[in-house]
Amino acid sequence: MNDEFYIGWETKAAPSIGKVIRRAVVAILLLAVLAAAVLAISQRLIGAAVFEWGNVKTFSGILQATPYPHLMVPRPGGGEFSSYYLVAPWKFGLKPEVVATFAGKLVTLKGTLIYRGNQTMVEVVDGSIVAVTNSLATPVLSSTVPLGRQKFVGEIVDSKCFLGVMNPGQLTPHRACAIRCISGGIPPVLLVRQKNGPAIYLLLVSAEGKQVNQQVLDLVAEPVEITGEVERQGELLILRADPKTYHRAGL
Repeated sequence: MNDEFYIGWETKAAPSIGKVIRRAVVAILLLAVLAAAVLAISQRLIGAAVFEWGNVKTFSGILQATPYPHLMVPRPGGGEFSSYYLVAPWKFGLKPEVVATFAGKLVTLKGTLIYRGNQTMVEVVDGSIVAVTNSLATPVLSSTVPLGRQKFVGEIVDSKCFLGVMNPGQLTPHRACAIRCISGGIPPVLLVRQKNGPAIYLLLVSAEGKQVNQQVLDLVAEPVEITGEVERQGELLILRADPKTYHRAGL
């Protein structure tokens, strides 16, 4: 009979005991790696959202005041425009007096790009908006295409954080930040996740086309159901509905 046992003060364990311990350690390490991989695969993908922090560029286009400040940037070849949301630094929208001064005018401005998918925003440098007076271009209003009455279930997010400043800028962990941004004038957007297609982003306005920031704060970062009139303005999808008709999904 040759029973091996380990004596703590000896330099090495008995051969059979050492073999068992090595196998156990290897198995534990493999299980840890496997668990980490399963956890990573099971997580919701954050998605590609970009904030070009520190990279200030110059933009030219027509500044539109409604429904929220945005810049209509001519595309190459003419005739069509891209629509860029315009916001101020930090958690604020552009000041109303600034928007009123330049609404409907051809302008240049400096700012930082924020974007996700086909949605683009510019964080405007304070005092950088200048009207272009030596151009032959005639400012035009963007065409609005009605798409009919539709119902959506989604999550109200603040567009600035969601498009790239915070990643992920959504769901309950981001609720407090989103409320501060929307209350500060950042455009609220309904994020609709599709099972078999890209997400849909709908800019929220009242039935009359007015801003609804203060009326939606109680429903930010929660599943909500909204029925209203949808219209397209460039890349912007706009959902017109009375905020009093919004309700939590499933209720």
